[in-house]
Amino acid sequence: MSDDAKVAKDIVETLKDGERGFTAAAEKLQDGDRPQWATTLQRLAEQRAGFRREIVALGHEYGDDVDASGSAAAALHRGWISLKDALTGDDAGSVLGAAVTGEDHAVSEYEKGLEQDLSTGFREVLVRQHAAVVAARDEVKSLQIAD
Repeated sequence: MSDDAKVAKDIVETLKDGERGFTAAAEKLQDGDRPQWATTLQRLAEQRAGFRREIVALGHEYGDDVDASGSAAAALHRGWISLKDALTGDDAGSVLGAAVTGEDHAVSEYEKGLEQDLSTGFREVLVRQHAAVVAARDEVKSLQIAD
């Protein structure tokens, strides 16, 4: 398996986690006193879905199925796991904190991927997406600070 395919599989799993995490967080906050936060988190969930589709399509161009589920070991290290605990309470700050943790994980996964020997086209996609993920993390952090 090429470095592109290995990195793509990891990033796709991270993006799936982010999409699910942002969606769950948005649903949790929708009826609270900060519905605008829910709107922001839902927009970021949609962004992750778009990023995932882009990488899967790129993998198909290379003949790789990068949308296959990751290993059980990888699942244990996903950054959005803490969201499950935050969603059981009513504290919007905890939900945002879990989202920041998930985004920190996503940023580190992109950075780890960018350290690999990638094709030029795939690297360009990752660099662009990485910048957007860093911006999203900073946006979620700014919501947390505003709380």
